[in-house]
Amino acid sequence: MELLFEYLGKGFMTMLSISMPCVLTAAAIGLVIGILQAVTQVQEQTIVAAPKIFSVFLVIMIFGIGFAKLLVNLLQEGTALAFNVIPKSDNYVISSDYYRYTRPFAEEMKLDGFENQPTVNEIMKNPGKVPFIDKNERTKYFPADKYPRPRPNFIETNKIIGR
Repeated sequence: MELLFEYLGKGFMTMLSISMPCVLTAAAIGLVIGILQAVTQVQEQTIVAAPKIFSVFLVIMIFGIGFAKLLVNLLQEGTALAFNVIPKSDNYVISSDYYRYTRPFAEEMKLDGFENQPTVNEIMKNPGKVPFIDKNERTKYFPADKYPRPRPNFIETNKIIGR
């Protein structure tokens, strides 16, 4: 987990190192033009926009290759982490035979309520017969419990079974 947080921190630092030159340039240009506007008493808001846009564009043109290299390094490090480090770590990987001993949806997939129901082929062969015509064959509706019953997880189940 620490490895993932470290990579997240590197992503934030990359984001800051790419955005800070542009933000600082725009702030400096805005400050200089704000001082000039205060001295000359020309309070026009559109005067500030063009120099800011030009200066940020110039910063991106000058430092763009460095920004791209930072992003490529972060991407390469992320793919190496995702494909080389994490699959080899026991903390992040489920064992290959995990589903041999567990049936995650066993309760939901029971077909006991559908044993007496006609199949699709039977319904197609007898188009006049409506399914569930006999009240005894209908699936009963039971409301859900008010409070869910917690089920043991994989480790607790193994302790109960005695493995």
